[in-house]
Amino acid sequence: MNSGKITVEMIHAMKSRGEKIAALTAYDFPMAKLLDEAGVPLLLVGDSLGMVVLGHPDTTHVTMAEMEHHVRAAARAKPNALLGADLPFKSYETVSSAVENAKRLVAAGAEFVKAEGGREILPQVRAIASAGIPLMGHLGMLPQHVLEEGGYRIKGKIESEQQRLLEDARLLADAGAFAIVLELVTPPVAKLISEKISIPTIGIGSGDDCDGQILVTPDLVGLFPWFTPRFVKPKANCAAEIKTAVAAWKDSLQQK
Repeated sequence: MNSGKITVEMIHAMKSRGEKIAALTAYDFPMAKLLDEAGVPLLLVGDSLGMVVLGHPDTTHVTMAEMEHHVRAAARAKPNALLGADLPFKSYETVSSAVENAKRLVAAGAEFVKAEGGREILPQVRAIASAGIPLMGHLGMLPQHVLEEGGYRIKGKIESEQQRLLEDARLLADAGAFAIVLELVTPPVAKLISEKISIPTIGIGSGDDCDGQILVTPDLVGLFPWFTPRFVKPKANCAAEIKTAVAAWKDSLQQK
C-alpha cells in the first residue's frame, strides 16, 4: 500500500532511481480503490473505457461527458496514487478547447491529463502546462487515430519513424509534458527514447526498457475475455471466476 500521496515529482524521482513505474487503468470507484490498495502509484482513467466498459469498437466514440463521469467515480476512491485522465477524441483540437477540457477533467478529480500526438499538439501541450495542469504525452500508436490508420500497427520500424518519435519525445518534454506513454513502439526505439529524454517513459507493448509500464486493467486480470492484446500476459482469469461463482450461486438456489 502507498504510504502517502503520490505526486508528479515522485514519479520523476522513480525514473532517477531506476525504479520501474507501475501504471494501470481505473474507470470506477472500486477498481481505483483496489489498485490503490495494491500500491499502484499511477492510475489512468483511460479512454480505453470506450471498449472495455462501454462496448464501442474503439476510443473515438468516447465523449467528454463520459470521461468526466468516470473520473468522478474513480476520484471518489481518494487514491494515494496519482490519478489522471485521457483527453478524449477531438477534445483538444484547438488551444482553447484543450485548456477548457483539461480544466473540466481536473474539476472532475483528475490530477493530470493525457493527450495523444507530438509536434502537431505542442501549442496545446504548452497551454495546458502553462495553466498549471500536469500533462502526460502519448506517442507511437495513437488509438484515437486508429480509423485513419486502418488499424493498430507497431511504430518505429523504419528510420524516418524512429527519428520522428525521438524528436517528438524531446519536443513534448521541452513543452512541459511530465511523462510520455509509448504505445506499440519497437523496443530498441523505446529504449533509446527512454535514455535520451529526462522525463519518464511509460510503455505499453513497447518492450521492457521503458521507465514504467501501463496496461488496461481488464486485460491484466482477464476481465475482458473477448479480446486480449498479444503483448499482454494476463495474471488472473477474473471472467472465469465470475462465471464459476454465478453458476455455483444458481445451483445453490435449486437446492434450497
